Amino acid sequence: MALSGAMVSNSLFAKEPPAISALDKSALIYLSPILSNGNESKCHGEVWFIHHENEIFVVTQQDAWRAEAVRQGLNTAACWIGEFGVWTRAKNKYKSAPYLRLSGRLETDAGLHSTLLEKFGVKYAKEWDSWGPRFRKGLANGSRVMLRYQPIS
Repeated sequence: MALSGAMVSNSLFAKEPPAISALDKSALIYLSPILSNGNESKCHGEVWFIHHENEIFVVTQQDAWRAEAVRQGLNTAACWIGEFGVWTRAKNKYKSAPYLRLSGRLETDAGLHSTLLEKFGVKYAKEWDSWGPRFRKGLANGSRVMLRYQPIS
């Protein structure tokens, strides 16, 4: 018995995971570095992000815990996708959101910074007149860093 092309392609290819499709619909992600003992850090944070070529990019202050964690080799992070307001007032509601485990590193390529800052400007157009210059200046002078996260399968 032969299978039709439509039957084969529908049965062989899975849909995109809910967390990945949620990235393109959300303005925020909630990040928490994973400590060396495997527990989430007590420091969570809701952050702006860009989903670009199957990776997640975040710009943050260079002294933020999420940046310091990566510098210390704590590259794994928990990520919840959705919008629940400030994490301290969200009372863990974000933990019901689509979830990804990520592996992070610092991204230092100025050309990629420029490309992604343009994408931030489109995604966060209302706030970008204020935040765009801060991000650009901060990345240029080192007061901000770009973190690059890749989903871990």
